[in-house]
Amino acid sequence: MIRQRKRALIGVVGGILLANTGSYIWFPVLVATLGGTDSGFWAGVVMCMTYVGRLLATFCYEGIAARAGVRGGVFLGTALEAVALGLMGFTDGVLAYSVLAFFIGFGSGVSFPGLKNVLVSFPEEERPKAFSAFQMAGQVGLFGGALLGAVLAHVELRTLFSVVFAFFIGFCLITSALIPREGFERAPKATGGRAPLFSLTAFKGIEVRGATRYFLLSAAFWFLSLGFVVGIPLHMAAYVPGWAPSAPFWITGLSILVLQYPLFKLFNKRFSPGAVMAVGLAGMTTAFVAFGAGRTAPWVVVGCLTVVLGEILFVPSFDLWIARRVPEHRLAKAMGAMHFFRSAGNMVGSLAAGVLFDLSRSLGVAGGNWYVAALLAAGCALVCLSGRNSGATEETPGTEAPEDTENEEKVRENV
Repeated sequence: MIRQRKRALIGVVGGILLANTGSYIWFPVLVATLGGTDSGFWAGVVMCMTYVGRLLATFCYEGIAARAGVRGGVFLGTALEAVALGLMGFTDGVLAYSVLAFFIGFGSGVSFPGLKNVLVSFPEEERPKAFSAFQMAGQVGLFGGALLGAVLAHVELRTLFSVVFAFFIGFCLITSALIPREGFERAPKATGGRAPLFSLTAFKGIEVRGATRYFLLSAAFWFLSLGFVVGIPLHMAAYVPGWAPSAPFWITGLSILVLQYPLFKLFNKRFSPGAVMAVGLAGMTTAFVAFGAGRTAPWVVVGCLTVVLGEILFVPSFDLWIARRVPEHRLAKAMGAMHFFRSAGNMVGSLAAGVLFDLSRSLGVAGGNWYVAALLAAGCALVCLSGRNSGATEETPGTEAPEDTENEEKVRENV
């Protein structure tokens, strides 16, 4: 790897490390705070608005990058995110928090694709190492942010968000200093016009013939995942007040760091992707039952150690599953569909987590929100098992299916 690409990789990896650290400092604390002062519903609304902003940014990113360049897009997105986070500490009320959360999400939706674009523009033989470093930095940031969030759990929100603002200013500076303006791609040829600032062409990737039902399964997984992310700080504030709201995230973060590679490798060698996904969802089912039935610190630990099976096993196995069932010439379109359904699951899951938490408390059914999530996770696991032995590739009549092994290998390189 040449010196310029090493500098760029340091910038991208350092940026995502600082971004994840800052993010996992503030959101568990804010969610728990809003759950106590307002309601779980409003905590869910604030988090949902970040995903509304991220989804809207997908329709604007191409136009922004065409005008500002890859590095400029990362700078603008990060700067917007930093300013919105800084203002979070100097405002009050769920309406103001929701508006600022939208801009936080929009900024993230512009900067994150820019970082990925830099890595994609690396030579093919260098991409696996670059993406692996990117993924590891994100997990380290999650773990570090959760630990710092525990330390800062009882400070004023103004102090908390000032610290987060400093992390995102660091993110802004390191990426601006080290990554090139257009990544490492050749300058595009001049065309008759520029990409529009807002375009709905991203909708073209939503429907992928024969695979939409699998993307609905992905949306359900991210619904559950965000249900945990929003629901567990509310749970901690209500049932385990002696622990910081971010404590579950340093348990899950450390577990993923230690178990991700060996556990996925173990299951992937022995079982089909559908069966591995089912195991991941079974782990989430167990975790949700533990949260609902136990509601004490030891049960939170048990749940956090099993809920990670979803992240460890479902996410990479789903990529392999799609690679088997979507023809090669439609894989690029499938990636766009995956992003859309993930965003949809995130938005609905974050909002539903708050609503279900409030509903379980008002009905006097402690942990009822987790039982609903457990039923959904178990149902998704059954869907995975029922489809594990179906045809290798979903294909239209008269079209040859590509070799599974070739697609699988491509996906494995980026896992």
